[in-house]
Amino acid sequence: MQTAEQIKETVKEKYAGIALQSKETNQASCCGSGCCSTAVYNIMSDDYSALDGYAADADLGLGCGLPTQYAKISKGDTVIDLGSGAGNDCFVARAAAGDTGKIIGVDFTPAMVAQARANAEKMGYNNVEFRQGDIEEMPITSNRADVVVSNCVLNLVPNKHKVFSEIYRVLKPSGHFSISDIVLNGSLPQKWKEVAELYAGCISGAIQQKEYLAIIEEAGFVNITLQKEKDIILPDDILYNYLSAEEVHAYKTSEIVIKSITVYAEKPAKDERNCCEPGSTCC
Repeated sequence: MQTAEQIKETVKEKYAGIALQSKETNQASCCGSGCCSTAVYNIMSDDYSALDGYAADADLGLGCGLPTQYAKISKGDTVIDLGSGAGNDCFVARAAAGDTGKIIGVDFTPAMVAQARANAEKMGYNNVEFRQGDIEEMPITSNRADVVVSNCVLNLVPNKHKVFSEIYRVLKPSGHFSISDIVLNGSLPQKWKEVAELYAGCISGAIQQKEYLAIIEEAGFVNITLQKEKDIILPDDILYNYLSAEEVHAYKTSEIVIKSITVYAEKPAKDERNCCEPGSTCC
């Protein structure tokens, strides 16, 4: 069993390679995990191309939803994108926030940050910046953001309680988030949790949907709303890369459902707990 730090290093190494892959390769795999399907494309990702601000060079096809479409971003907002990759969600957010807005992308992988910065420079955006950092300990001051978005990233993080605590900390009072992520209904076989490729591909790091929503509530958020849900169907040629024929059959006949959800929640206007500073034990 990998430790939390070993999992983080696995993800960092894997996504450094994914940063160099084509969008088509990423869309045909488990979030770019390298186990490509010849049977189907767009296993998890949704089509961004119709959204204002879309930048084809920044779209690596790694998402599982369109959180920026549902994020209720207003002109002048400060928006933080967690796991910003090559910058696509940040550029879509910028289109909504306008020239007076401020967009901050945070990513764990230096190769992704470098690619995102190059894309922003190429487009001449001076109100979009990218920071390298761990979203369990965000390099951002408290009460900074009006909106937080993230696309298929939090499932990769070992300590999801800490991430949602950090989201709470960096949001302004009355701020909100819209996050797309992978969750489960039903128990995932232990073998899947031990496969690094699947972990970096968003599947084996996923937790139960009820647990995921409970963590959000425990962090102090209110008005928790599911904005979108869809089942994720993994094609046989990917499953057989990891599982035996018997294991594939057991999975396909089980009640396990892998889902993409887009969830919205708000930070209350007043925090009665008075515990949202870094280092507190209850947030």
